[in-house]
Amino acid sequence: MKAAKFNIMLAAAALVAGCLSANAQDKVVYTGEIAKKVIGYNGPTPLNITINKGKITKIEVLDNEESPRYLDKAKAKVFPQFIGKTVSEALKVKADIASGATYTSNALIENIRLGLQQAQKNAVKPAKKATKKAGKKVIKKKHRRR
Repeated sequence: MKAAKFNIMLAAAALVAGCLSANAQDKVVYTGEIAKKVIGYNGPTPLNITINKGKITKIEVLDNEESPRYLDKAKAKVFPQFIGKTVSEALKVKADIASGATYTSNALIENIRLGLQQAQKNAVKPAKKATKKAGKKVIKKKHRRR
């Protein structure tokens, strides 16, 4: 029971912070709140998606009610299709599902998509290039000698 309360507190902290940091480069997107309507075979399948230097490095399934046998089958098929890709590349993936674990696979894929959309939306955008100051151009007139 204490572990469940801890996980709920951790999830709430992640939601407030927007992401967790395992190290200074890592951003972890928690999908529990943004994908709470995404249901696998036996209920929600929340994830933590770790992004480092713009690439997906790790996807973890959090507490859920899915059958471990089918969840493992879905993870083995779905996760490798996203790991190693940039967020924008991963959002374009038309992921295959694990045969026999369709509901769980679809839930994992949808959680990943929603998490990556959230990460892309919250990404720090690069600073715009400095624009040239709109100053008056000084025109030198040539003086003729008479």
